[in-house]
Amino acid sequence: MAKRMQRDDSFNIHPLVHMWARMRLEPEEQRKKATEAFLIVSTSVTTGAIRVLQDWEFERRVMPHIAAVAGHMKTVEMVDGRILEGAHWLGSVYEAHGQYNMALQWYERVLAGEEKALGVGHPDTLTTVHSMASIFDTQGQYAKALEWYERVLAGEEKALGVDHPDTLTTVHGMASIFDTLGQYGKALEWYERVLAGREKALGVDHPSTLTTVHSMASIFEAQGQYGKALEWYERVLAGDEKALGVDHPSTLTTVHSMASIFEMQGQYGKALEWFRRALDGSEKALGIYHPSTQDTMHSLVSLYEVMEQQEQAQELRLKLHLPLPSCPIVMTTPSTAPEVDITSLEARGITVGDRVVRPRAEMKMDKEISSDEEVVSKRRKLGGE
Repeated sequence: MAKRMQRDDSFNIHPLVHMWARMRLEPEEQRKKATEAFLIVSTSVTTGAIRVLQDWEFERRVMPHIAAVAGHMKTVEMVDGRILEGAHWLGSVYEAHGQYNMALQWYERVLAGEEKALGVGHPDTLTTVHSMASIFDTQGQYAKALEWYERVLAGEEKALGVDHPDTLTTVHGMASIFDTLGQYGKALEWYERVLAGREKALGVDHPSTLTTVHSMASIFEAQGQYGKALEWYERVLAGDEKALGVDHPSTLTTVHSMASIFEMQGQYGKALEWFRRALDGSEKALGIYHPSTQDTMHSLVSLYEVMEQQEQAQELRLKLHLPLPSCPIVMTTPSTAPEVDITSLEARGITVGDRVVRPRAEMKMDKEISSDEEVVSKRRKLGGE
């Protein structure tokens, strides 16, 4: 029922033993032990300023433990600084791994606690509002995302200044929505503000700076300026490989973007090579069910069909649980390009531009970089940094 694991000096305890031990405790003692377990797990997934490949792999392994402590914390009030910080970290882990509804549940609890303990305008509270806005963005709730970003931006400009890195992160988030909606001129204007500020404050090769370069490259790509887009993507790729490694998810997003351009240019062999590199790395770091991995798989299916390599296309279709070409194509996996709520956008004076909304996974993976940095730089919890 309880076994010591020699390889890592840990214990494997049967779930029934866990349940029996909890039931023997008084309610207050249960909450105390649940909090202790929660802090241990949340501390274990606290990364540095940038989430590296090893962090992704470790997080995937400990997901069952995160789910377990989540269940035990349902009756624990989140107002203590350490608990709020740990809960935000767990939300960011779920967000980074594409489990957006779970991330929102954590962020909502954190926000309620921060508003009560710190106030609505505190930097930590605004960090959580920003995190929730980024998820609404990812889910295609663009009007709601902009509303929440605007709340963050107003607070950060007042408290931190217009050129503070945290403020620029929010400006970047808003620019990405304008980009997604096809408002390229407005998006580039906002990205340029971010790029100038980040190059000055962080340096030209900082991952956050490269995130903005990637986003601008994606606009050039959407406008058909493939040569210029490749030039900017190459700058990002060189910096990502140096700072993050060749198999980091953010690096692989750039690889995917370049593969898309090669395909647009008719360089199918080169596109296939780069898509395969992106897929191999994503499966290893993120797993087959992550939206970015699935997006690359869909791109490969399309490319194989263009190249008339039906056997390879069918193999991937089966892996994705997609119907064969003779059947109507109905997505059975979560889409990374959600339907746009046009009515809610028009109600706020927002118009959709001249293109179909691109899958968010094709754009730079801002969440992996900015969410970690936001937590490191902005979470000034009660009782210390």
